[in-house]
Amino acid sequence: MGNHTGDPRADTGPGVIKITKAGWFYILLTIFLGVSGINTGNNLIYLIVAAFLSFMAVSGIFGKRNLSKIDVRIELPEEIYADTSTPVRVVIRNDRRFLPVFLMRVHVAGSEILFPFVEAKTEGARYLFLPFPERGRTEIRNMYVSSVFPFNFFIRFRTMPGVFEAIVFPRAKKCESLGSFEKGRRSRGEQTTNTTGYEADIISLRDYIEGDPLKYIHWKATAKTGRLKTKELSSLSHQPVVIDFDALPLKDLEEKISCVTYILLKLLKRNIPVGLRIGGALYKPFSKPHQERIRTLKFAMLTKLALYRKG
Repeated sequence: MGNHTGDPRADTGPGVIKITKAGWFYILLTIFLGVSGINTGNNLIYLIVAAFLSFMAVSGIFGKRNLSKIDVRIELPEEIYADTSTPVRVVIRNDRRFLPVFLMRVHVAGSEILFPFVEAKTEGARYLFLPFPERGRTEIRNMYVSSVFPFNFFIRFRTMPGVFEAIVFPRAKKCESLGSFEKGRRSRGEQTTNTTGYEADIISLRDYIEGDPLKYIHWKATAKTGRLKTKELSSLSHQPVVIDFDALPLKDLEEKISCVTYILLKLLKRNIPVGLRIGGALYKPFSKPHQERIRTLKFAMLTKLALYRKG
């Protein structure tokens, strides 16, 4: 989808144009033919040189035009974790009325991605994988675009305005501490509820509905009634868990943060109510399922871990 590069503009200092190898060859050839025409007085060589210069002028006009009236933005995902390559959506908008965008490279945080063609008055989007090495607040700035259009003689650059901010959550690392939470949760037990699910005891039978898992069909009842019957099972109600960050027996701060992040994500994935006590703050778990509230709590806890002792 994209690759990591250095900053090509470093080769040209503050300039916005870099001459390619093909461009240097073309310029030297034009100079050589011009000198030959002066020395020989051959009108045909003059015409060839004039054609070469016209060709170069056309390249300059269309190349500069290709970088005008465009805008670039990036759309970061909601969850970004440190030390993980993250897909970032790069969008380029062409505000020109008629001319498309050709062969445009967007450079973001040392990586680049190519947009071969974007029609006039439209947007093009592609995904670029970016690394985020550290947790905490991060900014993506100093984006720029470059293009070799139309003849690969020159690479033209243009800096794009805008600063994009995000919170990078800690890296999730599995550690032995998860075992103590699992043992503690199991020792407190799990309770069944009257809500239907696919986890515990049978609470009723009903007619089969298309899409029901085949393993939950009650074959004996089906044979007796002549109609497919599905078992309705009660769901499990898990006991809430509160992770005490300061009580974890890990000395390395980053390892402890990564470990707690792993525990949080693991328990949330299993729909186990989980909270966090850290630095005098308490995030209480929700015992009743409410996806939006759980999602808000999840982001609050991960943000707290991401910013813990940063700055």
